[in-house]
This record gives sequence, C-alpha cells and structure tokens, in this order.
Amino acid sequence: MVVELAYQPRTKLHAEIHRGMDTHRFGAVVCHRRFGKTVLALNHLQVAALECQRERPRFHFIAPTYAQGKQIAWDYLVHYSSPIPGVVARVSELTVIYPGDRHVRILGADNPDSLRGIYSDGAVFDEFGLQPPKIFSEVVRPALSDRQGWALFLGTPAGKNQFHDVIQQAKSDPAWFYAMHKASETGLIDASELAAARKDMTEDEYAQEYECSFEAAVKGSIFGSELAVARAAHRIGPVPHDPVLPVDTDWDLGVGDSTSIWFSQSLRSGEIRIIDYYEASGEGLPHYAQVLQARGYLYGQHWAPHDIQVRELGSGRSRVETAATLGIKFEVAPSIPLEDGIHAARMLFPKCYFDERKCGAGLEALQHYRRDYNTRLNEFKATPVHDWASHGADAFRTLAVRHKARVERKAVQGYKPIAGAHGWLG
Repeated sequence: MVVELAYQPRTKLHAEIHRGMDTHRFGAVVCHRRFGKTVLALNHLQVAALECQRERPRFHFIAPTYAQGKQIAWDYLVHYSSPIPGVVARVSELTVIYPGDRHVRILGADNPDSLRGIYSDGAVFDEFGLQPPKIFSEVVRPALSDRQGWALFLGTPAGKNQFHDVIQQAKSDPAWFYAMHKASETGLIDASELAAARKDMTEDEYAQEYECSFEAAVKGSIFGSELAVARAAHRIGPVPHDPVLPVDTDWDLGVGDSTSIWFSQSLRSGEIRIIDYYEASGEGLPHYAQVLQARGYLYGQHWAPHDIQVRELGSGRSRVETAATLGIKFEVAPSIPLEDGIHAARMLFPKCYFDERKCGAGLEALQHYRRDYNTRLNEFKATPVHDWASHGADAFRTLAVRHKARVERKAVQGYKPIAGAHGWLG
C-alpha cells in the first residue's frame, strides 16, 4: 500500500532529526519553544509504525503526564493519521491503530506502572526533564530490549536533571544522535517576536525557553535559591557516614504512586548530614523494609507524615500498624499547614549537607518542586505542582517539620547546646 501522508517536515532541521534517528538507535534533541517537536515526534512514530516489518509493532509517545499527552498530542496524532485508509483512533486508550495491527499510543510518565509489562519498538519522551528521573532506565528501557527498539528524548531545558544527563551522554557518544536548536539560530520565530518575548520574560526564563540554557533556574522553583546557596557553600558533595551515629529516616508514603525516603544523621551542633535517598513506585511496605535492611545503617527513628495513621478500608489497620509488623516503628511528624512546612524546610536548608551522589535523585526532586504559573493573573499559584518531584520534596518537608518541633520542644525545656560541639567540617 502506498500511503500519502499529510505531514512534511517543517524545515530542513526537522528533516535532519528524522534522518538522524533513521541511523541511530538513541537520540536526544534540545529545542526551543515552538520548534514543532510534538508534531515531528508523532509523525516519526507514525512512519516508523507503518514501515516496521516486525509482528504487531508498538510505538509510544510518552508525555510528562497522561493529561498533557491527551491535551497536547492526541489531536495532532488523529489529524495526521486520518488520511490513512483503515486507521482506527481509540480515544479511550489514546491509541491509533494502523492496518496490520500497528499501534501508536500516547502514555503519561506520571503513572510509571501503566508502562510496565509493555513491549516497544520505539518511544519518544516529550519534555523528558519533567518526567520521573528513572522512567527510562527502570521502566521503558527493558521494554525496548527484546525488540531492540529505539528511543528519542526531546525537550526544553529545565535545570540540570535527567534530560541534562541524557544530553551529555548523547554529545559524547557517537552511537547517539544529538542536536541543539536555539531560537536565535533556527529562524523559526520572527526576530521581532523574540525581542518582545525577551522584554516580557526574565533573563533566566528567556535563556531556558528560547536559548536552550541548562544553567537557568527552574521557573517557580520553591527551593531553587536554597539549593544554589548550598552548592555555593559546598554543602552538596561527598558527605561521610558516621557508623557510630544513628541514621534517621523521613518518609513520604505514596498511595498508588511513589514513596520517598531521606536518610540523615543529626549532630549536637545542629548540623544535619543527609547521606542517602531512596524512591520507588508501586511497592508495598515489605519492599521498603528490605531496602532499610539492605542499607545496613544503625537506625534511630523512622518518621512519617501524619496521614500514615489513617486506617485502610481493606485491612482495618493503619500503615503504622502494618509497618510495625515489619520491624519499622514509625514516629509521626506533627501536622502543620503546607506553607508552614515549606517554610520549615527553607529554614532547615542552611544546616543540611547533602551527599551529591547518593542523594542525586532527591536533589533533583527538590530542584524541580515548583509552583505553576497562572498566566491569567500573572502570578504563581499558591499550591505547588503535584508531580514526580513532589514526593521527594514532601519527604524532606517531613524531616523539616519534625526537626522544627524538636527545636521548639527543647527551647521550651530550656535546652542548651553542649559547648564546643561541632560538625565534621570543624
């Protein structure tokens, strides 16, 4: 069958990306806003599905969230596939089925479990920097293995996160296709419009959105400035684990999504060494009990948010009680308003030293914990965005809230620090 597509590459830059991915298994492309990456990606998947000679080929477009995929990509996919005879579009599954049982499906990275168990002949990650850091390595990469499928990572910079890491790999590995397209170089946006955008945006915003800068701050980042200060003060780097000091854990327990754990040691001086971080999705408490045991630390107290005391309908037991049967005795952090918890976290930052290697995923979560922008009111929304980054940030808030309560309690009791107490930096 000869198929006439309704798509033509917008510019030679788009055509170069198609050609690059035809000769490379993996690719990463950094591009400015309004570059046209979504249309490019969906049509690359569509052509790949039509040309694939494997039995029942499956291709996937993975957006940061399912809702974003439906809102941004679905209409495009339906439009560009509609001229092809025999095509069926299933909106309930966000799947277009081509003749020969060939599928292109839109998925959301906000529910990693929905991606488990699938096989894939090719996948495009749209705005990979806004997705969970391990969505590729732990979930999608295994799905590509038996079919030797390919993957393309697309996005605009949003800080030095997993997309930045992929870009560094693509730049240094000749087996990868790599390209960067800045608005000042592509000519896709009129110079007068770029000048107007520069006037309306901060320098960081413009550099990130149009000039593909990974150095610009994450827009709306709640803890961005605190992390910048910590890096400048060399409080993010190698942090020793003292085997004599107990290790406390602070949790955010997900229901149907990620659970996050920070591992820390507190010194009498008030210094807090944050030595480790762990996060997983779709696992029960027995899994996390095994993680604690495998770490081999001398544990002090395990802290959980107040909602751990809620009893589950099925068992009638709270997760506090369930955890106790597994050897995890939880203390419950005080319940305070969200903004008070964020303030407590900001106040705690100057006392914290983070191990950069073991806490890498947690630091990314803190960097990308942000408030969304209300364009109608021209201000940031009060409630933080609930996405992959919120789990690590919420667990850190647990740590901050219980430290705040401890300090306040000792102040009431007339506590005085021991003279001469100091931390590992002297």
